[in-house]
Amino acid sequence: MLKFIDFCSGIGGGRLGLEQNGFRCIGFSEIDKVAIQTYESLFDTKEPNLGDLTKISAEKLPDFDVMISGFPCQSFSIVGKREGLANKEKGQIIYHLGKILEIKQPRFFILENVKGIINHDKGKTLKTVLEILEKCNYNVSYEVLNSCDFSLPQKRERVYFIGIRKDFNQNFDFSKMQLKHKQNIPKIQDFLTPNEDNLFEKTLPSYETFLRYLHNKYNLNRFNLKKLLQEDFLILDTRQSDLRLYRNTTPTLRRDRQGILYVYQKKLYKLSAIEALKLQGFGTIENLKEKISPLKNTDILRQCGNAMSVNVIDTIAKQLLEQCNG
Repeated sequence: MLKFIDFCSGIGGGRLGLEQNGFRCIGFSEIDKVAIQTYESLFDTKEPNLGDLTKISAEKLPDFDVMISGFPCQSFSIVGKREGLANKEKGQIIYHLGKILEIKQPRFFILENVKGIINHDKGKTLKTVLEILEKCNYNVSYEVLNSCDFSLPQKRERVYFIGIRKDFNQNFDFSKMQLKHKQNIPKIQDFLTPNEDNLFEKTLPSYETFLRYLHNKYNLNRFNLKKLLQEDFLILDTRQSDLRLYRNTTPTLRRDRQGILYVYQKKLYKLSAIEALKLQGFGTIENLKEKISPLKNTDILRQCGNAMSVNVIDTIAKQLLEQCNG
């Protein structure tokens, strides 16, 4: 059984994807107190929280086989400031991950980031990240993958870096990922559960704001609300100045910009915490609704915007086992 440590764990999308393939978590690292609460609720974890990644002593870590980590992406994102490695708090995380890899030499690593890192600073940031990882004694492959190709109806493009220790004498081959998911297009209604709790009530002040939004200079005369309300499970994305519509998929879930609505039986509903978790692949957790019941809906929505898509990690893990014979 391969052991892993879940660095910059968020709410554990990476963990769940690995556990579904028989990997065993021996620790996680997270500093966001609210995310830790969600993580511990979802996994009933007994493993230690190693705390701030930048303060971890690599030499004191137990041996492990797989590193999985997002490395905070706001500094590389199009919607962020695009500061990249110049951001001392967030951009520098890759150096700390590299130090741990250099000292502990796990067999594999899986790292995730926004796709904006590829072209950031005219490709210089990507070159630096690859140099850091390769110098740690790994063959590194990377690819932009979209969660909607993995049986999740969410358009979410992220870049995944897969490292295989050089003594295995191979590179991870993304082309061998047999995406049966692409032929198995999920139905959005299987992920959405409209009920009174997430009904977008007409009496809410935010509903009045929504009506004004439909009449701003970008949307005026473009949409007829009565007509929109005729189509069950039509997705409305109100996060930009102009309204954007989606069918059988949602736009990328984001941490700091919620605003996804959908139609059911001529009424509007707001995306709920349980729905966001399902769109990220957490629906396989038993008693999910009960586990998150003490937690705030708004907190989970924000956390889902930062989470790894479980199905993508699940598929990568399967391929690591196959390509490297476990």
